[in-house]
Amino acid sequence: MDQAINAINWFEIPVSDFARAKKFYSNILNTELFETEMNGRTMAFFPSANGGVGGSICQGEGCEPAATGTCVFINGLEDLDNVLSKVVPEGGQVMMPKTNIGDEAGNIAYFIDTEGNKVGLHSMQ
Repeated sequence: MDQAINAINWFEIPVSDFARAKKFYSNILNTELFETEMNGRTMAFFPSANGGVGGSICQGEGCEPAATGTCVFINGLEDLDNVLSKVVPEGGQVMMPKTNIGDEAGNIAYFIDTEGNKVGLHSMQ
């Protein structure tokens, strides 16, 4: 694989209750998710810049939430504490608090969203 490209170019987080999940992610990330219907699925897109890696929440056939399997890490922006402080009030559960993984690599955390998905967060601070 060419090292000049991203290994990931799209992700989908499956949800059961679309409205609840959209509210959860919009509120913890302090952003608006753009909603659309595509190929029999209801989706809401996370923001991405300049053609960068993007993703969505999705509801429809084959979209089953899970706390096991592949884990997607969402950009926690400046500081994970800002996002993590909203997870529990919005109905999620913090599984691993902000944890430093090295000065060069930043910090990670894990949470369970309102749908039962295990999701990671990453930031440099």
